[in-house]
Amino acid sequence: MTTTASTTTTMAAITQHGYGGIEQLRIDRMPVPTPGPDQVLVRVHAVSPDSGTIHIMAADPKLVRLAFGWSRPRQPVIGLSFAGEVVAVGDRVEGVAVGDRVAGSAPAAFAEYVVAAPQKIARIPDAVSMTDAATLAISGTTALQAVRDAARVQAGQSVLVIGAGGGVGAFLVQLAVAAGARVTGVASAAKADLVRSLGAVDVIDYRTTPGPEGWGRFDVIIDTADGRALHVLRRALTERGTLVIVGADNAGGPLLRGADRQLRAVLQNPWVRNRLAAVVNRENGDDVAVLLDMVARGALRAPIDAVAPLEVALPLIERLQRQQVAGKAVIRLVAEADSSR
Repeated sequence: MTTTASTTTTMAAITQHGYGGIEQLRIDRMPVPTPGPDQVLVRVHAVSPDSGTIHIMAADPKLVRLAFGWSRPRQPVIGLSFAGEVVAVGDRVEGVAVGDRVAGSAPAAFAEYVVAAPQKIARIPDAVSMTDAATLAISGTTALQAVRDAARVQAGQSVLVIGAGGGVGAFLVQLAVAAGARVTGVASAAKADLVRSLGAVDVIDYRTTPGPEGWGRFDVIIDTADGRALHVLRRALTERGTLVIVGADNAGGPLLRGADRQLRAVLQNPWVRNRLAAVVNRENGDDVAVLLDMVARGALRAPIDAVAPLEVALPLIERLQRQQVAGKAVIRLVAEADSSR
C-alpha cells in the first residue's frame, strides 16, 4: 500500500499537442499521476528545460518521432529535470520517505506532480535550494559523465569546451576546472562573462575566431555545439588528445542531427591516433547526488540565467529555443520561500 501525504487529484502541467515551436505548448489541467509499488510521487517545486526539451518539442532530429510518437507525442507532459518534495511512496520503495526533498529526472516532469523511480533521484542537502537542484539531473550529469568518464580529465591538462555558455557547457567548464584542468571556452561574446566567472582562463568568440586553426592546441576538446567534422576538430588536439562529442544542434542530417557525430566518433576511435568518445546521458541518482554535494560545498554553482513562474514559462522555453539563455533556465512551480526547510 502507498503511503501518501497528498489528496489532490488534478494538477497544472506544461503539455505538448504537436511538433513545432512553443505554439504547440499549453498549460493544462491534468490528473495527478499515481505511483506504482516501485515509484514515488513528488510535488514538483522547480524544473529546468534543456536542449532535449527543445529537440522533442520540434521533432528535430526526426528520430524523435520514432521514440516519442509519429504525429504527436504520446506523453503530453514535457520535461525531465526537476526538484521537489516526496508526497507518496510505493510499498516496495526503500530509502525514500514522504517529506524528503529530492532532485532527479523523470518523464513528464514539467507539472505540479511527477512519478519518479527512486534510482533516478537523490536527496537535496539542506544548503541547496530547489531552484539550484532542478538544474542538475540532465545538463549537470551529462557534463559530469563527459568530464569524468568520457574525457577522463586530469589535473594539469588543457581543456577546450565548445558551447561553454550553454546549459551543459557551463557545467563542463566548472567540472573541468574542479578536476584541475586549465579551461578555455568557446562561446558568444554575450556569454563570455559567464564563462569566465565559472573558471575559464580564456574565452574564444566563435564569431570572430570561427575556425580551430585559431584556437590553439588542447589535451581535451569537449564539443556541445560546434557541428564541425571530427577531423577538423582534431586539428586543435595534441598528438594523443581526446575529443568528446556531447552533441551539436547544427550538425548532421535531419534524421540524426548531433547523434550522427557521436556515432562517427565511436566508429572512428579505433582507427585514429587521438581518442574519440561520445556521451549519451545515463540518468541516475548517484550522479545527481555527486553534483548536489558539490553545490552544497560551494565547489559547483548552478549557472542560472533566468527564473520564471509556471504561468510565464512558455516565453522562457522560447528563449532557450533561440539560444538566448546563458547557462540554465528554471521554471518555478512553488515559491522559493515555500521550498526551503
